[in-house]
Amino acid sequence: MSGWDSYRVVYGAELRAAAHEFEDHGWPVVERDATTLLLVTGTVLDILEVPASFGRQVCAHLRDAGEVVPVGAAPTGEWWFPMSMGSTLPAELRDTADVRLHTAGEMVLAPPSAVPDGWVHWRVAPALSSYHVPSADLLLHSAVDVARWRADHALRPGAQRPAGAMAVGMRS
Repeated sequence: MSGWDSYRVVYGAELRAAAHEFEDHGWPVVERDATTLLLVTGTVLDILEVPASFGRQVCAHLRDAGEVVPVGAAPTGEWWFPMSMGSTLPAELRDTADVRLHTAGEMVLAPPSAVPDGWVHWRVAPALSSYHVPSADLLLHSAVDVARWRADHALRPGAQRPAGAMAVGMRS
């Protein structure tokens, strides 16, 4: 067996193990092919998808509140948060670029799926929260707070930058 073939066997076993772990904890998952798992929304969980920079701020907000929630990430820069189902995207988030709520049977790539640019992976593994799906209210409230903060602190043309931003890289 070549090295590449043995890798495929090991990866296939890892993918099947991840699928069983999701199923064991009640997360609806389907195996699309030998390298891809999909989480299905709308029956047990929904998924909030955001750009990585936005996701980092949501995680910081949740961490400040003492909350640990699962966070998935794709190598293309999207982060996603599983949450309880049945909510709608608040108006403040509908106007935010690249923020999307997956519901009603939509499918989202789940770790450890392979994609052309790399691997879908966990930023915060669901085992750290015992596979508990946070309430949509908690997650959406945190995301709205981040969107408001970003809107309030956006540098506008002609706005003065903070002194710390100007001093970076200067020599005396």
